Amino acid sequence: MKNNYIGDIKHKNILFLQGPMGSFFKRLDALFRDKGAKTYKIGFNAGDCLFSHRDNYIPYRGKREAWYDFVKRFLREQWIDQIYLFGDCRFYQRIAIKAASELGIEVFVFEEGYARPDYITMEKYGVNDFSRISRSRAFYDTLDLKTLPEPSPEPAGFSQLRMVVSAVVYYGVSNLLFFMYPHYRHHRDFSAIKEAFFGARSLLRKWYYRWNERGYLERIKGTCSGRYFFVPLQTHNDFQILEHSGYGSIEKFIFEVLESFACHAPQECWLVFKHHPVDRGRKEYSTFITDQARQLGIAERICVMHDVHLPTCLKHAIGTVTINSTVGLSSLYHRTPTITLGNAIYDIEGLTCKGMAMDDFWCGQRAPDAQLLEKYRRYLIFTTQLNGSFYGRMPDFDHCLAVENASADVKSGQVEVCSNTPLPCASVLPTCVQA
Repeated sequence: MKNNYIGDIKHKNILFLQGPMGSFFKRLDALFRDKGAKTYKIGFNAGDCLFSHRDNYIPYRGKREAWYDFVKRFLREQWIDQIYLFGDCRFYQRIAIKAASELGIEVFVFEEGYARPDYITMEKYGVNDFSRISRSRAFYDTLDLKTLPEPSPEPAGFSQLRMVVSAVVYYGVSNLLFFMYPHYRHHRDFSAIKEAFFGARSLLRKWYYRWNERGYLERIKGTCSGRYFFVPLQTHNDFQILEHSGYGSIEKFIFEVLESFACHAPQECWLVFKHHPVDRGRKEYSTFITDQARQLGIAERICVMHDVHLPTCLKHAIGTVTINSTVGLSSLYHRTPTITLGNAIYDIEGLTCKGMAMDDFWCGQRAPDAQLLEKYRRYLIFTTQLNGSFYGRMPDFDHCLAVENASADVKSGQVEVCSNTPLPCASVLPTCVQA
């Protein structure tokens, strides 16, 4: 069964929880109503309310400790068949997934796309390390490439302006009317003033970096090509790090990479760090990186960048070191050897340097198997991705809803479940969901 197969929703009772900031879930709600579903939306702050339909919106104003009993009772009383939510590591979502699992209710999780920029992710059960997509090479080796459709996405029409406006409105309304939801706690800092400051600083830094880093791209493609290892940094509060890796901070990851590089990488090689654009206004690791490199005696072999073209950096690198960023997938698509230091859905023998110690990667890195990569890419997109954007063109859900799709899993008729991955509805909840 495809992980993004929904089935016939006519006469089904569907619950929406928090979606991406903006109108995406409101539009999806309307679409499902048109298909004959009865829908509900539970919100936790005034921003959720603003981007919801008024006739099916239920505010939750209780304490965190009471959320489990509330949502489980709601699921029972309204005979809910399916839940749709964004992200599976936020407190309210995790508790709802646990309650739904106990009641046998289907849960569909949205997330940013694995294959960007023209896709978003929707998976049954969970995303990222909670995804049930197979991570066994043997499974992909048995697939017939001819039965896997070649992806041909239409431009998703992502609008950064729409995303920014949605975020500003969401934060502003939620902050202004905070008293209506006195017990709500956001999964990140929820200050509209701080977000406005970070946004302004990000814009100023972007202009500065564009000027300061002029000429970097030509050097990457020219004299530095094939002479550096690439380290794309993830956002400091990414659940991929906090939940799906052993790193408590980006700084710990940076130091570990620097130390290993200093001891084991060839002397003629460089190490290039690139900041995540979302963290541009929030975090600046340049001083930390150069200070640590100086102590290790490798300062002259380190380069720190911010806004240089990512695909070019990947294409010309010897190898890529990441925790579990989706940039690792892009690195593989460029046939660049890649090692992951956290849990990643693409960390598969033959794709990444799975099982290899980082100390050995600098001299013993392996390129991905081309045929295996193509099978994995097509399968991943076919079973987990939707061509569209949260802030652009709405995906076409018809192929997810079509009844005849129920057995069209790639001709082989089966999808292997990754059995080693704990589900997000585990009875022992991780720290990110504790009150």
